[in-house]
Amino acid sequence: MTVQYFTPEGMLRPTPYHHVAVGTGTRHVHVSGQIARQADGTPVAPGDLAGQVAQALRNTSVGLAGAGASFTDVLRLTFYVTHWSPDRIGDFMAGVEAVADEIGLRLPLPPASLIGVDYLFEPDVLVEVEATAILA
Repeated sequence: MTVQYFTPEGMLRPTPYHHVAVGTGTRHVHVSGQIARQADGTPVAPGDLAGQVAQALRNTSVGLAGAGASFTDVLRLTFYVTHWSPDRIGDFMAGVEAVADEIGLRLPLPPASLIGVDYLFEPDVLVEVEATAILA
């Protein structure tokens, strides 16, 4: 296994993600920001944060697979969410949980950051996901 996840004693708990990932390998995989679009550009789940999170993670999975990786190789995830407020965490996590088994994403998540932004590159885009992975 190339990645070990853990949360050392003394770090905030509980959280829906691990605080630390240690990767052992030589090939780094970086998946650019993925959004809720099909391959032809068709928007998925307009106005639905949970649906967009799920689709963006599906697209991230496709990018990882293209490099010979999977979510078990992910060291870090970064989520950008428009107009973020803490009351949206339920919808956000519903999207993660809805797709986790389908794409092999274990919970708690790898180390992750959720960054609130005013806008992403298109007005209907509510979330963007970046992934960094390592392979042996």
